[in-house]
Amino acid sequence: MKRLLIFSVAVFIVIAFNVSVEAEPEYAKWGAIAVNETQKRFKADIIDYKHIGRIELTPKKSEEKFKLWLRNKEGNEFGLYVSIQFDPSTDLIYSIRFSESNQ
Repeated sequence: MKRLLIFSVAVFIVIAFNVSVEAEPEYAKWGAIAVNETQKRFKADIIDYKHIGRIELTPKKSEEKFKLWLRNKEGNEFGLYVSIQFDPSTDLIYSIRFSESNQ
């Protein structure tokens, strides 16, 4: 009985650890959209990526913000802020805005 209890606890810990390690963050799908839209528009290599955060603007409108670091074909590097406004209940995208940064 004691072995069964220890085994059960061990299995539970392994399963719980695997679930927590493999879970994608909530912003991951928005980050993929930010990266894809940036590549389409700027035709540059994305060499760094940072999720800044989510803001709830209204109950029907949220905004995810990211900062990407790009390198163009000429080798110039620059920062780019990407803001995606969307309906959090339907994931309908209202807008995607880009703003260049020199930092």
